[in-house]
Amino acid sequence: MLHVPYDGPALQPGQRCSWRVRVWDENDVASAWSDVAFWEMGLLDSSNWQADWITPDWDEDINEAQPAPLLRRSFSSNGDLVAARIYATSLGLYELWLNGQRVGDAVLTPGWTSYHHRLQYQTYDVTGLIRAGENALGALLGDGWYRGYLGSSRNRNIYGERLALLLQLHLTYADGRVEIVNSDPAWRATTGPILMSDIYNGETYDARLEMQGWNDAGFDDSDWCGVRQLDHDKRIVIAQEGPLVRRQEEIEPACVLHSPNGEIILDFGQNMVGWVRMRVRGPRGATVSLRHAEVLDQQGNLYTENLRTADQLVRYTLKGLVDADEVFEPHFTFQGFRYVAVEGFPGQPALDDFTGVVVYSDTPETGAFECSNPLINQLQRNVVWGQKGNFVDVPTDCPQRDERLGWTGDT
Repeated sequence: MLHVPYDGPALQPGQRCSWRVRVWDENDVASAWSDVAFWEMGLLDSSNWQADWITPDWDEDINEAQPAPLLRRSFSSNGDLVAARIYATSLGLYELWLNGQRVGDAVLTPGWTSYHHRLQYQTYDVTGLIRAGENALGALLGDGWYRGYLGSSRNRNIYGERLALLLQLHLTYADGRVEIVNSDPAWRATTGPILMSDIYNGETYDARLEMQGWNDAGFDDSDWCGVRQLDHDKRIVIAQEGPLVRRQEEIEPACVLHSPNGEIILDFGQNMVGWVRMRVRGPRGATVSLRHAEVLDQQGNLYTENLRTADQLVRYTLKGLVDADEVFEPHFTFQGFRYVAVEGFPGQPALDDFTGVVVYSDTPETGAFECSNPLINQLQRNVVWGQKGNFVDVPTDCPQRDERLGWTGDT
């Protein structure tokens, strides 16, 4: 590969750049030009961020897990739109919506970092989601590694106490205009159905508190509260450098077990890292609990002592749809598990009511191994699954107990 230095004008934030290649052979005969390829510049430094860090304008008990905030704002798009980009990050974890549609397919964004030193932002092409006229942005924030429980000593707020969003939406029109929609005091905030979400402990979700259309245009947010600016250094914000965490695989449970303790236990047949997607139908207010574990004890009961203080517990309270199933998967947590004890499920759980969703950093396998010895082959498969489970953004020592830390000796 030859290195050809670029000697053109300085590249600008958000600039779309094109390039093509031709080569000359030993007889100085030129090839045809390659197809044109493109890349796009991001936001290069803190001076490119017009947005403010915003946080809900309410007081919180920072010593306990809090309901996940919902944030939204409306904006207008008028003209012949040619491109729309969102640049976003958060203190805590975030999910974004635009006009009721989920933005991107990554999970647990922006990942884990040393929030005092560096924080990655993510870029999304949302051109196809913008409507002519009124639009709406929605964001959901979670504690994540930023202020959730971290470490076996049950400490919280390791990096900070307030969740916050930083977002810029750039709208580029055919006439050359660029409009920017920022995270600013125009946003509104409230709490919603996520009553608690924690990396170690799981998630508690009350579907009765859902607000239909909260992340779409035309929603009445007049009873929501405001937001306030949060003073946090934007000089630490950098572009995404590594692969994002995504849903990578789905695994169906192999069988349903009935333990000596009377538990109904799903056996997925594979130790994995992620969560369970559940389909359920039942009365309003009924609560289903999913408790995750890697192994059973000698009697065949769910074994959780190795988790120490990590609950790995997901609770879902039904809204009680009459003629449809409810489908749920958590937002801001992940579990290491093979077995899941199901409590409170209306009726008899069926295998096809549950799906294991495997998440890990989007790193493709670059090699393979197979030999004539099935035990060695299984060992190699175990190595691959061990890497998947411990590559949730930051390489970790374990994916299930109250640790999950980037110990360099272990990882």
